Amino acid sequence: MAAALLLAAASPFATAATATAADCPSGQFCAWEHADHQGQRANWSGDDGWWEGYIADNDSSWANHGIVGPGIPSYVQVFEDASQGGDMTICLAPGQEVNYNGVANDRGDSHTWAHSC
Repeated sequence: MAAALLLAAASPFATAATATAADCPSGQFCAWEHADHQGQRANWSGDDGWWEGYIADNDSSWANHGIVGPGIPSYVQVFEDASQGGDMTICLAPGQEVNYNGVANDRGDSHTWAHSC
């Protein structure tokens, strides 16, 4: 059991709950430069193939407040390279907020909305 918990904690798809809801607008995916949804926030309603500025390779917490509905891609896949290239660092289910993930920390450069992780 302990080994399974350790493996889950190391997974880029592992989740961490926050004590309070992240300040992320409805319909948006948000990424913050610090853990616990602190520091500057970037947010998007669509795909972004190249995170520019302060957030590129400086993402430490995330929230998916996207729209959910039939046929709407509502999961967010974050990638380590531009144009959704390289490894997927983290994937967020609809409504999911992650206050920190050591595997994904400071690795995001692009994201896409998808139908699953």
